[in-house]
Amino acid sequence: MNAEGLVEVVLPGKVEPEGLEIRHGAVPTAGPGQVLIRMEATGVSFAEQQMRRGRYYDQPAFPFVPGYDLVGTVLTTGEGVEPALAGTRVAALVKVGAWASHVLVDAADVVPVPDGIGAAEAETVVVNGITAWQMLHRKARVRAGQTILVHGANGGVGSVLVQLAQAADVKVIGTASARHHDALRERGVIPVDYRTEDVAARVRELAPAGVDAVFDHVGGRSAVDSWHLLAPGGTLVSYGSASTRDDEGSKQWPVLKLLGRVWLWNALPNRRRAYFFNVWAGRALAKNRFRAQLRADLTQVFGALQRGDVTAQIAAQLPLTRVADALRLAESGTVAGKVVLNP
Repeated sequence: MNAEGLVEVVLPGKVEPEGLEIRHGAVPTAGPGQVLIRMEATGVSFAEQQMRRGRYYDQPAFPFVPGYDLVGTVLTTGEGVEPALAGTRVAALVKVGAWASHVLVDAADVVPVPDGIGAAEAETVVVNGITAWQMLHRKARVRAGQTILVHGANGGVGSVLVQLAQAADVKVIGTASARHHDALRERGVIPVDYRTEDVAARVRELAPAGVDAVFDHVGGRSAVDSWHLLAPGGTLVSYGSASTRDDEGSKQWPVLKLLGRVWLWNALPNRRRAYFFNVWAGRALAKNRFRAQLRADLTQVFGALQRGDVTAQIAAQLPLTRVADALRLAESGTVAGKVVLNP
């Protein structure tokens, strides 16, 4: 049944994309509480770009198999798992391990993919969709008629965030380089060029009273500017420090600095709130609650995809064996949407 064998991508250390290794082995067997998934689509996210440089906040020890999330079909179920799960298409958020033809996942962590959604389409909204949904609805709790600022509105998370916001009747201002502006305008977003315009000044022109929420993946100086653009009662959701991607030195420091700022801002009596969003927050303390929220939120995102509120943006699809090309493409900053890997 598993005659095809296991193919996986290994990150051996801090290497250029060409330094990733392809390893072959035996297909693993599902243990108690697990399912064996035949991967149909996984993707390149910002996390792997950071991990390749050894700059991910929660960096795993080398060597390891990267791959933050996947979509695939359950081949076999382990002891204590509903056997009817076999043959169903599911999605899972795993942080590492998805860049492989076959992946073992706890059955409690898989979320069914509705009929009519392709594997690659579904893949574009797993980590990006959960992140966007939770930031928008669980952290910022946006309401119809509000105005928000989305940094990197054409990016993986940004593009989903923009569409989910518009489905909720929220007005969106989005930063992006000029080549993405026409596409953003077609979506009803007011684009701002972060390369040539003074973003803060332009946003103040567009929203003189301030914006109700800002979603910032850049960190550093950008997070400070974002905080000052908030209207009273507004929320800053910071979810990364992309501006420090190529920095040397401590990988924790930019995040810790940001966390310190968030703590300070929240301590000040100014009717604004700041959050540093991490999709894994709360998992260690309350695993069942974490899983229930993840399932509920990803199900909502899949529903939005089915309705057409969210369009899957597939930048490119490449086989797992061409992972170096996929990573180079994702890191080039020239593509819109998600670079998807197929077995």
